[in-house]
Amino acid sequence: MTKKYALGRGLGALIDGVEKEVLEKKVEANLDISVDSIEANPFQPRTSFDDKSLEELSVSIKKLGIVQPLTVREAGPGHYQLIAGERRLRAARLAGLTHVPAYVRTADDQAMLELALVENIQREDLDAVEVAISFQRLIEECKLTQEQLSDRVGKQRSTVANYLRLLKLPAEIQLGIKNKNLMMGHARTLVNIDDPKKQINIYYKIIDGELSVRQAEDLVRQLQSEKTKDPVKVEKKKKLNDDFTQLSDHLNKIFSTKVNFRINEKGQGKIVIAFESPEEMERILGVFDRLNSLK
Repeated sequence: MTKKYALGRGLGALIDGVEKEVLEKKVEANLDISVDSIEANPFQPRTSFDDKSLEELSVSIKKLGIVQPLTVREAGPGHYQLIAGERRLRAARLAGLTHVPAYVRTADDQAMLELALVENIQREDLDAVEVAISFQRLIEECKLTQEQLSDRVGKQRSTVANYLRLLKLPAEIQLGIKNKNLMMGHARTLVNIDDPKKQINIYYKIIDGELSVRQAEDLVRQLQSEKTKDPVKVEKKKKLNDDFTQLSDHLNKIFSTKVNFRINEKGQGKIVIAFESPEEMERILGVFDRLNSLK
């Protein structure tokens, strides 16, 4: 048997971005209903729930009860379909509760989808890819523009756009974001690369090198800079480097010390012969004298 409660704060206080007047018209009652009478939301965008987090929430529910009621719609006499609050419902079942407080709403399928998506987006434990997928579904299935979406979820339009761009990344990188191997800042940096193969290559460099977001940005900036260089000049510089490396090796043997070349892109530069003591300098000068005497 269901027991009616006062409406309390109302759903508008619990789900940001959903119009208050629409909610007040559609919320019918706050009831205490059986958990066995609630079926899952077929539009639930979340695909995974952390077991440890659910266990912690269930312990809290055992002590304090459910502070924020679930939101459901009536699916038939004494039967309800979950709109929002699946994590709370799962934790309540773990805690052994037989009844839970719930707002009963009149909602069509699109309203159910939108409410479930908006509720999830407002959560802090969603990964960036889950948020991006929820944004995309709101745009495609609820016919929202990016501007309308930013107003609905309380985020800047640029933030919404950054999340949506994550869906263009290769699946391998998206999985890395979901597994928390990559931060949102890293992901935004990778989005700026056009070639998926290069994106994956840099992704592994970030992971293997444990690069910070700033270091990842520097790496991408360096690659982008090399991309814009004249390939003819790059090849010419490479040939200069190869030639001078061979000459450096030859002079190293003659002077029995390190000989370096410092050269600019025009081929201008200097030869640097290293010595570690006055005696070694005298020895090197002696080599020059011998070479000069061969003229």
